[in-house]
Amino acid sequence: MSQGFPTLPPLNALKVFEAVTRHLNFRLAAEELGVTQGAVAQQIRGLESSIGLKLFDRLPRTLALTGAGAGYAVSVRQAFELLDEATRALRPEPDRLTLSVTPTFASRWMLPRLPAFTAAWPDIDLRVLASERLVQFHHEGVDLAVRYGRPPFGAGLDATLLFSQSVLAVVSPDLLAELGDPQDQGNCQRYALLHDGHHLWPAFFAFVFPNSTLHHQHHLRFNQTALALEAAINGQGIALTSQHFALNDLASGRLVPAFPQSMTVDAGWYLVSPRRPREHPPVAAVRAWLLEQVKQP
Repeated sequence: MSQGFPTLPPLNALKVFEAVTRHLNFRLAAEELGVTQGAVAQQIRGLESSIGLKLFDRLPRTLALTGAGAGYAVSVRQAFELLDEATRALRPEPDRLTLSVTPTFASRWMLPRLPAFTAAWPDIDLRVLASERLVQFHHEGVDLAVRYGRPPFGAGLDATLLFSQSVLAVVSPDLLAELGDPQDQGNCQRYALLHDGHHLWPAFFAFVFPNSTLHHQHHLRFNQTALALEAAINGQGIALTSQHFALNDLASGRLVPAFPQSMTVDAGWYLVSPRRPREHPPVAAVRAWLLEQVKQP
């Protein structure tokens, strides 16, 4: 008769181990699991004791997997993936997917494309979560995120470039007619600069006026690009934006370029997701759809 799995450590200890391998930090793993940092450390000590091997090196500010720990982490994660898939198969449900995006990306890029997504993937129940802060994928049930910056975005995460950041200045045509061409520095001083959370105006002015220093006096500050764009549409000043967020406004004439130049920034918008041996089909479908949408005019 089968004796079960006599060498298998407690599953709770393995769950804690898997979380710690992703964060390489007891505190962050504890926050994800909803337990104390001491409880996480105790589970890891118990696991190492039961196995008889050291799985982590304790460094001053972080943890590092030992050789044995790194190999064990891959196998443990694969085992949990298999358990997760088996459990999903027992309770077939509509494919649900949570996509975390920034508010500007949601309102300026995602929302206009949602009807096309629904038509292409009617069986995927998509939840769009708009937030500026970094998400904890497993703890918050997020499958895929879109974030601005440069990789790497964290341990155990994969990042795929959605589009690079190319910044242009936009203004309402009525304000442009009233105040004149901002390429003339005298006219430029008459405009209010509409700031967002990226603080790119100094770099942009150095780019468009390389041989002079422009000390601008009129500023309006917002924490999101979408708000700065709405202010620009309403004739309150010039905003900086990714061309991807202003396509409809430029096409309709609500906004026009304030300068002919666009400035490339060493950052971009990335699809970010937990690294897994096998990507769930809904996540793969949404990833492919988003990448295809970027290619559309």
